[in-house]
Amino acid sequence: MRTSKGKIAVLLSGRGSNFEAMYKNSLADDSNFKIALVISNKKKAKGLETAISLSIPALYIRPRDYSSKEEYEKHLITILKENNIELICLAGFMRVISPVLIKEYSGKITNIHPSLLPSFPGLDAQKQALDAGVKISGCTVHFVDEGVDSGPVIMQAEVKVKADDSEESLSARILKEEHRIYSEVVRLFFLEKLIIDDGKVKILT
Repeated sequence: MRTSKGKIAVLLSGRGSNFEAMYKNSLADDSNFKIALVISNKKKAKGLETAISLSIPALYIRPRDYSSKEEYEKHLITILKENNIELICLAGFMRVISPVLIKEYSGKITNIHPSLLPSFPGLDAQKQALDAGVKISGCTVHFVDEGVDSGPVIMQAEVKVKADDSEESLSARILKEEHRIYSEVVRLFFLEKLIIDDGKVKILT
């Protein structure tokens, strides 16, 4: 049984609301993880500013400074290893991860998506749900593979779609569930309760 908190890196591109929720949950007395690093590909990402204000190590790494996505990710790997990162949490990181990073951290990269995958992957998931007329939407935390929002599902939360929902109102209710389940997934990861078996995730009791 480990005695130290697991170290995670949060990769983000925008406001970082899931990062903030994780940070608050990491301060709980029974928390088993800490945010050791925040990385953004956007210089003016609000999440990066928030991390700096909280005295969390935070880096802006500009993709254009590298000759390819693969070279960019090799640099990320160097930094992640220097900081002893055990789990990478994508939280609104608007870049498709390449096999370079995925292979190096196989089974150790998670992502949050605002739909019940495999329904409505990619961008504008809430709009996709409203356009399709579904009655139930929600969010998904999954392990990252080489596809887009296609990795093994870890945990999901359902959100009812109201008849008068706008994209904004539905997104706000889904976001509350995102904040809840992402930290729970991280907690289970460091309890070694998440097992990938034949492409599916089993949560041990």
